[in-house]
Amino acid sequence: MQELFKKHGFKIGRDEFFELCREHQLLIRGRQSRKPRTTFSSHWLRKYPNLVVDLVIDRPNQVWVSDITYIVVGAGFGYLFLLTDAYSRKIIGYGIESSLSAEGASKALKMALRQKPATAQTIHHSDRGVQYCCWDYIHLLTESKIGISMTQNSDPRENAIAERVNGILKQELLEKSYGSIEEAKVHLPKVISIYNVERPHSSLDFMTPSVAHTQKGVLKRRWKSYPYKPIKPDKVQNDSSGSAT
Repeated sequence: MQELFKKHGFKIGRDEFFELCREHQLLIRGRQSRKPRTTFSSHWLRKYPNLVVDLVIDRPNQVWVSDITYIVVGAGFGYLFLLTDAYSRKIIGYGIESSLSAEGASKALKMALRQKPATAQTIHHSDRGVQYCCWDYIHLLTESKIGISMTQNSDPRENAIAERVNGILKQELLEKSYGSIEEAKVHLPKVISIYNVERPHSSLDFMTPSVAHTQKGVLKRRWKSYPYKPIKPDKVQNDSSGSAT
């Protein structure tokens, strides 16, 4: 634009130019993400500490992890509420709702509670979303004598198992979109069954979640986690010079 300004004898700085465009509504609006936000943690409700940091998980029903993700429904979205056993990766509570209300989370929790052994000492781990901090949900946990654990920031690694389960369902098993919430609700139990009964996990010594849920003791993982190694500046220069082997 500078050449055009010089041609017409017009001198203006960048900031003033943008302000002028803004006044006349000539700025292009940034594209808004269509991904809905599922976690609202800026609320006044009580938040709990993380009880599962460095905890060795060696039995079923020791730690449950909760999370919410979205699915595409028609021209909008539906919300998938999941409760997963951290030891076996078995999904033990689930549901799809048209809104992010706490009712969906409570339904998934009640489903999980129905399969919980009476003697199991369980910790419930989740993010700090309002659905998991509201009075009704906390009351269900305390009434069932379940410990309450929550992430301390927005780092997904604090709830990595739940995030991984979300990814598997959305990438491998769920449809890209559904025509209606009713259609999604009919399909969901089939998806959960395939995940729990048929899909082996390398993190479970290649057992399915349902089989792993019958085990005890630390399960052998069949994958390696490689630490991040930053690339040295001289390595970048050598590679960019065209002398790569």
